[in-house]
Parts: sequence; C-alpha cells; structure tokens
Amino acid sequence: MKVTQRVKKILSYYESDNPGTKNNLARLLTHGRLGGTGRMIILPVDQGFEHGPRTFVANPAAFHPHYHFQMAVDAGLAAYAAPLGWLEAGVDTFAGMIPTILKMNSSNTLYGKNNPPDQAVTATVADALRLGCSAIGFTIYPGSDASLEMFEEIRDLAAEAKACGLAVVIWSYARGASLSKAGETAIDVISYGAHMAALLGAHIIKVKLPTDHLEGEDAKKLYLQHGIKIKTLEDRVRHVVQSCFNGRRLVIFSGGETKEVDSLFKDAQAIAAAGGNGLIIGRNTFQRPREEAISMLDGLTRIFKEQR
Repeated sequence: MKVTQRVKKILSYYESDNPGTKNNLARLLTHGRLGGTGRMIILPVDQGFEHGPRTFVANPAAFHPHYHFQMAVDAGLAAYAAPLGWLEAGVDTFAGMIPTILKMNSSNTLYGKNNPPDQAVTATVADALRLGCSAIGFTIYPGSDASLEMFEEIRDLAAEAKACGLAVVIWSYARGASLSKAGETAIDVISYGAHMAALLGAHIIKVKLPTDHLEGEDAKKLYLQHGIKIKTLEDRVRHVVQSCFNGRRLVIFSGGETKEVDSLFKDAQAIAAAGGNGLIIGRNTFQRPREEAISMLDGLTRIFKEQR
C-alpha cells in the first residue's frame, strides 16, 4: 500500500469509521496506477442486469466474466464493481489482484416504464465478506416514488457493512415523475443527489456529469442571486464536489454511454481540474475492443496523474 499523505488526509475525513473500514478505503485509494494520488478509476459491470446481454454484443469477449477482472488488472485500475454473479465467477482466479465492490441492488429494462424507478436488493453484506470485497455498492434514485424506501434500505445495509469493516459506495441517479429528462442531469439536481448520498453515509459517491440546466425554480433563483458558476463542466464538477461536504467525501463521475475517446479525455480533464476524485467507467470500456479500451484507460490515467 502506498499510504501517502494525500491518502491519510482523505481517511481523516471519515471521523466515525473503524480501522477495518478505513483499511478497505485505503485499499481502494492505494491500488493501481493512481494509487496514493487521491484519484481513482473504477470499472463497473452492472449493465447486464440493467440493460440485458445486448450490452455485450458489440464486444463478444465481454460475455466472459474473467474478461472484466483482467481488464481492471491490466489497466491498473483501483477496483472492479459488479453484481453477485459476475464476482462469484472470477474472485478465486483473481484473488488478491484487484479490490472488488459488490453491487448490491439492480433493476432491469423489463420492469416496465410505468413503474416508479426502483431496484431490488440482490446480494447481502455476508456475500461481500465471503467474496473478499472492499466495499458494497448501492443505487438510489432521488426523485422516485420509491426513493424513501431505497434510503431506508441503504441505511440498514450501510450500517451492517461499516460494522463489518466495509466501505460504502452510493450510485446517486435522480429519476422520477417530477423530473424532466433534462432535469436528471441538471446541476442543481446532480449536486442535490450527491449531497443526499453523503448524508446517507457514503464513503464514495458516484453521479453523472452535470449539465448547466437548472431544474428547480427555487434553485435557479438562488444560483443566479449568488452567482454560482455553472457555465463550464469544470465549474459544475467543482460545485458537485463542494456539495459533498466541501470535498470531504470522495466523488467519482460516470462515464455514461459510449462516446468518442477525445470527449472522455475532456471530461477527465475537467473532473481533475475541479477536484473530482475520478471516473467509474463501464460501457466506454468493455464495449470497445480490448486494446482500444486499454489505450483509452491509459490516457485517462495519465490525465489524472498529471492534474493531481
């Protein structure tokens, strides 16, 4: 472990956590090519649950569970996050080679668009311990009619995980009938969702990159009144980081749907310059040919190293 002064400072922000949880946070912050910098790139592969096996048809090699473990290892990433089945199919072969995060809830596209956005709990903290994970991952949907129940679910799971020395990662994606499609990535909504994840006890918060759209009328008035800068992506990322206890919680941003490499690099530069802690990037990785993906991840790693 490269427990640098930067890592020690980050760990000091988590004032209530036990040594086991801080040790697992340190594992995530010290593993891979960005180890010790306070930055991280994580490979998440939960899209098979969310979107079905069509997710992998662009790159058939990605149907093999070991493909993703090996990608995370070879690219020198901080961790690999996945649902129960994916991890069970590879943790023995890759034991000790990459920290893992058990994604504990999921939804699916067959669930029906008329239902409130929600996810089912599909694993247990005991599973995370059995598989040697460093953290659990959980999605919340602020704005959904099911959101209050989701908050209660992660309250209980986070308490159990922390008691067992595991870290907690919360995916915070605002969705629901009260939000427009543009509102799901509006700067006021993204920062609100990130703040809620921090309030729910997340050690690491994952959100989408925000746009300059302002969804709420009250928020719009206040942002304009106080001159909150939201014009550039760097401005917006800085505000999201500020919303997470003024940077005292780790905030990483989703890579989103597959896009051009240059666009991803520009996103990474803005995240790094604004004090964000990194990327959690799935489809943009495994939907590309392996060598192209490795090259892309190398470029992203270099950006975060250069702007630390």
